Amino acid sequence: MKTKLTIEYDGSDFAGWARQPGERTVQEELEKVLRLILGDQGHDGQSLKLTVAGRTDRGVHAWAQVASYAHEALDPLRLNGLLPADISVLAAEPAAQDFDARRDAISRTYCYRVLARRSRSVLEFHRAFWWTGRLDREVLRECAAALIGRHDFTAFTPTETEHSHFMRDVVRADWLGEGELLELWIEADTFLRHMNRVLVGTMLDVSTGLLTLDHFKELLEGRPRSQAGRTAPAHGLALARVSYPGG
Repeated sequence: MKTKLTIEYDGSDFAGWARQPGERTVQEELEKVLRLILGDQGHDGQSLKLTVAGRTDRGVHAWAQVASYAHEALDPLRLNGLLPADISVLAAEPAAQDFDARRDAISRTYCYRVLARRSRSVLEFHRAFWWTGRLDREVLRECAAALIGRHDFTAFTPTETEHSHFMRDVVRADWLGEGELLELWIEADTFLRHMNRVLVGTMLDVSTGLLTLDHFKELLEGRPRSQAGRTAPAHGLALARVSYPGG
């Protein structure tokens, strides 16, 4: 028996999803509650452990993260009654015995939010990147359009990385919003570490004129990280959706 969890969390006070020694993580908090109710062992005879669709970094939020584990489904209300206030289980559904939240996902969708105004926002302080610089929305949209398709994103991940393959298929990328709040929506098969944040930071550098649109397009050919722009802060980013075959 497998269970599919859909999870929402505020990443502000977490060192990311994955369990780390001496750090507070989303995985640790969830597994602690599951083991409290179900015991230490899953139905597969192994230690009860969550498999996740996307390992979010420190400070990154999730609106609909997906994880799976080998045990029965529990009432989300029961789980949420034991979880801290910055994690909420939205759904807990029985899944096929061979379901794997990471392996079976066909795409992940992220949203990066930018607040473009002169005064800071108290309400958006941990939800959007406050940007007071020049902003050319048309240039941002041209950058996003260039992402569609299969590209080498070496320039958009740290030089020291565990990744060995840097080609990714982007099926959607667009900047939405006409007011002071802009959102980059991007969907791809998988993402590299910090990829979305470096993409946003580099697009903003193109928008201000620090980099050109042509240079941005050349970065998608596998250029080194040093040729790309800044890394936007983590708090503007959220994992918005994970897609699976059949919806």
